[in-house]
Amino acid sequence: MTTPNPLPGSSDWRDWPAGTRAVVRRRLSPAEAGASGQRWTDVVGVVVATDDDGITLRRDPARPDAPGAGERVLVRAADVEAARPLPPRPVRRPARPQN
Repeated sequence: MTTPNPLPGSSDWRDWPAGTRAVVRRRLSPAEAGASGQRWTDVVGVVVATDDDGITLRRDPARPDAPGAGERVLVRAADVEAARPLPPRPVRRPARPQN
């Protein structure tokens, strides 16, 4: 299965088709920032939908058993600090048995 690529020459996340793997840096709310001591957080996932209100991603962590894997996250347009498409996740090869 191939992942769609964003439109050539487009850097606006609103143009990305569903299925594009991406990272979105979102601005944390004041409560989240106070609790974490951070201003931003990154969401790595696969685009489910985009519109003028925001971008919805299905989380795609490096480990499929990680907390939140597959969870849908809506990042409001006003909270998007930066976003960029990512290449498809590499296929992991099984570990070779040790002799």
